[in-house]
Amino acid sequence: MKPKLIHWIILPILFICCSKSTAQQLAETILQDVSLKQVDSMARAVIRSGFNAGSGYSQIWARDMNTFVETACEESNPADLRNAILLFFALQQPNNEMIDGYVLKKDFTWYDNTPYYSDAAPNHVAFKNTVETDQETSLIQIVGKYICKTGDCSILKETIAGKTVSERMELMIDYLMTERYSKKYGLLYGAMTADWGDVQPYDDFGCDMNNLSYRAIDVYDNAMMIIALDYLQKMTNDQTKKTHWKELRKSFVKNTRKYLWDKKRNKFIPHIYIDKSPIPDGFNELDVHYHGGTSVAIEAGLLSKKEISIVLKQMVENVHLSGMPSIGLTLYPVYPEGFFHGGMSKPYIYQNGGDWTWFGGRMIQQLIAYGFVEDAYTQVRPMIDRVIKNKGFYEWYGKGNIPNGSGNFKGSAGVLAKAIEMFHQWAEKKQINCKFKSK
Repeated sequence: MKPKLIHWIILPILFICCSKSTAQQLAETILQDVSLKQVDSMARAVIRSGFNAGSGYSQIWARDMNTFVETACEESNPADLRNAILLFFALQQPNNEMIDGYVLKKDFTWYDNTPYYSDAAPNHVAFKNTVETDQETSLIQIVGKYICKTGDCSILKETIAGKTVSERMELMIDYLMTERYSKKYGLLYGAMTADWGDVQPYDDFGCDMNNLSYRAIDVYDNAMMIIALDYLQKMTNDQTKKTHWKELRKSFVKNTRKYLWDKKRNKFIPHIYIDKSPIPDGFNELDVHYHGGTSVAIEAGLLSKKEISIVLKQMVENVHLSGMPSIGLTLYPVYPEGFFHGGMSKPYIYQNGGDWTWFGGRMIQQLIAYGFVEDAYTQVRPMIDRVIKNKGFYEWYGKGNIPNGSGNFKGSAGVLAKAIEMFHQWAEKKQINCKFKSK
């Protein structure tokens, strides 16, 4: 009788301990949070509407699709999504570079003096903001995520203009290593922009590399490369290629940490300038925190759990000091007025300190992935609440949490849908573990 007695004494104790744990309480809160379900439903409806970047954008962008492709795999016609991805490869240029995005020729209604064309896609015109260096790596990630979600490995063997998708992705890496690689630092460069942004200073248009550009190395471009190399390893059974991608990844990780991580400040420095610096006297760019690039760096595995905790505290403090609404805050402190031209000349506008769920949501995903779920749930609340309040996924928010840009920005919808899915997966696992322990 004693063993049975002990069993019935232990059983409720285990159950009580489990039910009262902080993690279990958080799991229950997450699963009962109707606002998460509401925003998830809204996000999926937006993504079902097409692959363009959002309302106000007729174009299909690689950097945007990269952040909603996983949800699109669940909500869109698989054949349509596959064709949309393949069209990027059809528009790959003779020098092997990848374009930012594309649109039907009849919808090419804005001024762009450098359109891109391809005989393999005669009905479309492409465009590229050449100040950035994330187009090739974004598309590689799209293909990797598409395969992970659908299991459709056949896309790698799809032949476009005489080359398979696999071959074209390899050629894209060759392009980056030839045209955008600094041998001195062993890292990729682009033009100086605000964090992950695609607008440079001192230029009225601001999106093309030109004589006004300042060549610069930043963490965002190189973290994107590392993630792309991770996917390339997964997408090949060729051991020689797998080893090559692995060794190249090691090199980028080593050099990113060596040259871009500021040990004293426990943050990434904004830029290494290859030639000269555009920063005006009296402004110390080393003080600037790049929130978006940091979140992508975490995704690339560049920070330890301790370092993630530190940069999260910095982000939260920056939000407090800036008066902005969430850790989607692009950067802090902001660049001085007039440094960027046009609409970005004012601080806390667009990429110069605007609040972007598109990147803040990626930080939420990484907090969940690394076990900071309570922090993630706290920091996602402003993002969730404003979607409901404004009845849409706005592109970015200014001072006072004022919505701006596209009202249904698919990048914002995509990152929140994925974050919500991760919240639910974590919470359901905690409940299962609790039930298992109680038995």
